[in-house]
Amino acid sequence: MNKAELIAKMAEKSELSKKDAEKALNAFIESVEEALVRGDKVQLVGFGSFEVRNRAARKGRNPQTNAEIIIPAARTPIFRVGKGLRDALNK
Repeated sequence: MNKAELIAKMAEKSELSKKDAEKALNAFIESVEEALVRGDKVQLVGFGSFEVRNRAARKGRNPQTNAEIIIPAARTPIFRVGKGLRDALNK
């Protein structure tokens, strides 16, 4: 499912126009992004949680030249599935 299909499904289920559903989805995405940039954790009980984790610098290899490279440290977003979603997937 891509973003356009998600917007159409949201509009159908919530009886909103596609334009309003798109605004709602964009607001959700922006809100989660802003919270993660601040270092906050976003928890949606029953669905899952978004958080930021720090990845340490590490050694890697360039597959074309087989030369060793250093992959820099980075902050990366993580999504952990909630119990409700996990149970729904495993019925």
